[in-house]
Amino acid sequence: MVGKKDGNLRNEKSFHSFAASMSTEIDNKERILLQATELFKRYGVRSVSMDDIAGQLGMSKKTIYQYYADKDELVSAVVAAEIQVNETCCIRDSSYADNAVHEIFLAMDMVVELFRAMNPSLLFDLQKYHPQAFQKFLAHKNDFVYRKIYDNLLRGIKEELYRDDINSTLLAQYRVESMMLIFNPAFQSTVKLNLAEIDEEITLHFLYGVVNAKGYKLILKYKQERTKKHQHDAKVK
Repeated sequence: MVGKKDGNLRNEKSFHSFAASMSTEIDNKERILLQATELFKRYGVRSVSMDDIAGQLGMSKKTIYQYYADKDELVSAVVAAEIQVNETCCIRDSSYADNAVHEIFLAMDMVVELFRAMNPSLLFDLQKYHPQAFQKFLAHKNDFVYRKIYDNLLRGIKEELYRDDINSTLLAQYRVESMMLIFNPAFQSTVKLNLAEIDEEITLHFLYGVVNAKGYKLILKYKQERTKKHQHDAKVK
C-alpha cells in the first residue's frame, strides 16, 4: 500500500517536473519570438543578427538555435505570428464595425499601430533575403487581405453606402496591390511621410472613390471623430 502511494508521489513529482520544463521551453521560445519581432520591426530584418537577438535577451546564440534552426526559420515564425495577429484583428473589427465605412476606419487605426515603429525596409528585406517568409506574406495578402477587402465592398453596396456600379473584384485586387506601393524604396524616397501617413492617404483616396453620397457623409463623421480622439490623446500625453 505504501509502495503504491510512493509510486504515485514519484509520478506526480515527475509530472510537475516535466510540466515545469515544458513551461520553460515555451517561455524561452516565446521570448525569442517577441524579441525578434520587436527588433525586426524597428531595424529591419537584414540589420538584425542572431547575436543581436541573443544579446537583447541575455542568452547565448546556442540557446536560440535550440528553438530555431537558423535565422530563416525565426523570420518565418515571426511573419506567421504577425499574420495570425493581423487576421484576428481584422475579423474582430469586421464584426465590431457598425458599417462598411466604419470597418475601414477601424482598419486604419490598426494599421497606425502596426506601422508606428515599423522600419520601411522590412518588406523589402523579406523579399530579398528571406523568400520563404515573404511567400507566407504574399499568400496572406492575396488570400485573406483580398477577401476582407472584397467582402467590405460587398457589404458597403448592400448597406447602400458604396456605389452599386463598382467592379468589386477589380477594385479589391487594385486595393491589395496599392498596399504594396508604400513599401517600395523608390516610392518612399519621393514621399516625405511615414508608412502610416502614406497608407491613410491611399486608403481614404480609395474610400472616397467607392462611396455614394450617404457613405461620403459617414467618412466626414468618422474623420471628425478620429481627429477629436487624436487631439484628446495628444493632450493626455
